[in-house]
Order: sequence, then C-alpha cells, then structure tokens
Amino acid sequence: MPTTLLQKVWNAHTVRKLPNGQTQLFVGLHLVHEVTSPQAFDMLRARGWKVRFANRTIATVDHIVPTRDQRRPFMDVMAEDMLSALERNCREASVPLLDLQSGSQGIVHVIGPELGLTQPGMTIACGDSHTSTHGAFGAVAFGIGTSQVRDVLASQCLALEPLKVRRIEVTGRLAPGVYAKDIILEIIRRLGVNGGVGYAYEYGGDTIHGLSMDERMTICNMSIEGGARVGYVNPDQTTFDYLRGRRFVPQGEAFEKAVAWWQSMASDAGARYDDTVGIDAGAIRPTVTWGINPGQSVGISEALAANADEEALAFMGFERGRKIEGTKIDVAFIGSCTNGRLSDLEEAAKIVRGRRVASHVKALVVPGSQSVRKAAEARGLDQIFTKAGFEWRGAGCSMCLAMNPDKLEGRQVCASSSNRNFKGRQGSPSGRTLLMSPAMVAAAAVSGEVVDVREILAEVGV
Repeated sequence: MPTTLLQKVWNAHTVRKLPNGQTQLFVGLHLVHEVTSPQAFDMLRARGWKVRFANRTIATVDHIVPTRDQRRPFMDVMAEDMLSALERNCREASVPLLDLQSGSQGIVHVIGPELGLTQPGMTIACGDSHTSTHGAFGAVAFGIGTSQVRDVLASQCLALEPLKVRRIEVTGRLAPGVYAKDIILEIIRRLGVNGGVGYAYEYGGDTIHGLSMDERMTICNMSIEGGARVGYVNPDQTTFDYLRGRRFVPQGEAFEKAVAWWQSMASDAGARYDDTVGIDAGAIRPTVTWGINPGQSVGISEALAANADEEALAFMGFERGRKIEGTKIDVAFIGSCTNGRLSDLEEAAKIVRGRRVASHVKALVVPGSQSVRKAAEARGLDQIFTKAGFEWRGAGCSMCLAMNPDKLEGRQVCASSSNRNFKGRQGSPSGRTLLMSPAMVAAAAVSGEVVDVREILAEVGV
C-alpha cells in the first residue's frame, strides 16, 4: 500500500505498541535548551538515572539569553541561574552544549538545521512547541513538555498517540511581496487554531516545493499555531542541496547513500490522507494578525469582518469594518525561530536600504544564530539596518516571548515577525502584537505604521 512519510517514519521508530493505544517511539535527536530542561535533569538525579544516549542529545541557550549585552554573569539573576544549571547538567551528563563561546549558539530550531543535525526520516523532540520547524526536512518533530524531556533523557523514547494526516496542497505562483509567512497565516486563518488537533500537516504542491528550505521552515514552524502536532514537507533535491556538506551530515559516498534512503521516506504517490485541503497561492495577500491568536488575521487591504471576535477587538482597540493598514506601531521586531534566518534578514534589508526608522519606533533585528549574524555581517546587512536606525543584536529568542530583557511596555503595539500574538506574549500584559512577514515588519518600521510592503517593493523595483 502507498504510505505517507509520517507512517514510514513512525513505523521505523516504533519500539512497541502500548496497552493504552499509544506508541513507544524512539527519538533520533533530542534538542535541549535552558528553560524546560533543569527540572528534567533534577528528576533524573532524584531517581538515580543517567542520560541514556548523550550522543543523540545536544543543547544550546536561546530563550533567556540577553541580546544586547551577553557578558557573564547576566544582569538577570534568574537567567544566569538557568544558564549555569544547563552548563552543569550538560557537563555531568556529557551532553554537547553550544554556548555563547561556541560560535554555533542560537535558537534551537535555527541551529539544528544549519548544523545538519536535522535530517529527513528522523524523529526529533525538544522541550519547545515550535519543534515542528524541523519537519521542513521531512523529519517528524515533536514539541514536548518537561516530564517528556525527562523521559527522552532517560530512555530516548516517547509515548505518543497515533496521528491522522492532512495534506495541505498549495499551488500557483506567489505574487511579489507575498512570502512563506503569509502562506502559513492564510492556512491558519482558513483552518483555525484548533483545526489541526490530532493531525500531522503534510505541506505539498508546486508552491511549497518551489520554496527555499528557510521558507519551508517558516511554514512548518507555525504548524503548532494551527493546532497540528507536527508539520512536514517531503524531502526533495532542495532539501539535499541544503544539507550537503553541513557539519553533522554524512560526507562523500555516505551522503549519496543517505540521500537514497531519504528519498525512500517521502510519501508515496497514491498515499491515502485523512483530509486534503487546497490553497491557491495566487490569491494570498500580505497578511497581518489583528487579534489575540494567530488565526485572527486579514489581508493588508481587507477590513475586519463584521463577526470579528469581541474580546480580541476590545483588547487590541480595533473596530469592525476598519482596515489593519494604517495602524500605528511603537516597536518593530525582526527575528525568532520563525523568521530569524539569513534570507529573512535579506528580504527585510531590501525594504530598509536607504530609509530611516520612524522617529517614534524602536526597531530590533535579532539574528537567529551566531552563524546567521556572522553571515549577515559578511554581506553588510548589519550596516544597512543600523544606518536605518535599527538595533543590531546578538542571537537569541529575544522579543518573541520576552523571557529576557527584550519586552513591550504598557499598551505598545509591535509589528513582529514571530509566531504568537497571545495576550502578554511579548512581556507586557497589555502589549499588542501584530504578526507579519519580516519584509512587512521592515516596511512598518520605516513608515511608523502598518503598510502594504508591495508599495515599497514597487518603488525599489523588486
């Protein structure tokens, strides 16, 4: 029978079926960071357990690390304690740690792919909801909680419910000024924030397979915002070209053998899906969230619907029938595991070049990793941003979730390239977040308000 990638990977990693209907699944790669791991390591110590496969575990620091001044000790005592605990735990368990001195530190879902740790056909787990990012490579990647982090450290296994598969086929050509972020916001808007509960999302169609790996990661990253447990794209030549020569990828003849196996893990023609959804890429417009969950969004030229959620309208200070375009912003944030990669910064720099950040706007660019920062500086992107009035920061999660000094204040409105617009997400209980593509954030920063990025692109001839 023709089979989906999810089922192939699931079968290959199944240890046994449990009496409660769950599957005990072997985890090929466990990614660890400083926030969800301290209690897990403490639970191991309390039971006298060891890390079972330290060679399948790798750690970094991202959530709490400051991006302006990264000298130790951190001024935030809690952040310093958390990083110190991670250092101690990794040292005692012989787990590799990509710290601030490594040159490879960064957001866990940025460094995994760029180092070649993330590979097709893998099962991957991390104590972070956006682990679905790694599905862009044809991996099955789960975000897990702290008790499950403990389980993986101790046994390299997870107990998981079987998943249905929804095929989301995106076809057609994207218009200029429309990006991967707009695709996933449109999908979540169409299917809802709970539409994917119980599902894995398989993204396909000529639009998806025409995207770069960075763009595919953006889409898979926000699968969780649509309620899906995982999201993935079948591996293809774009995947293999990205992985070739990376640090943890097989080299030479071994690479060619790996590619043959990776290809075999892709969904078969004629595979059966539990549901199928079609999206016309040509109909997607630059999209902005207006509410308090990622499903509450509109195209830049659309008005808020007459049936828009009352709670969200009240919190955001919007009215039915108005357009999001023209909304004044206070802060612009380019970064996160959704949109903190080199290509994201390059697209934003096209908008920023030769312009200035509006006088009332605080604007930050936070590379997703030390490698991204170095590559961006080699291309002069840092100079473009700083000349325009952006702050150029060190690598980290930054203002995506504000478990660090980068926070909104009061009722500030932030144009953000991150993934969540929940109440309080960016550090202020009353702060307001508008999600959009990095290019749209850049356009808002220099305009001082939400604008249609296509107008600026037309000016610069892009």
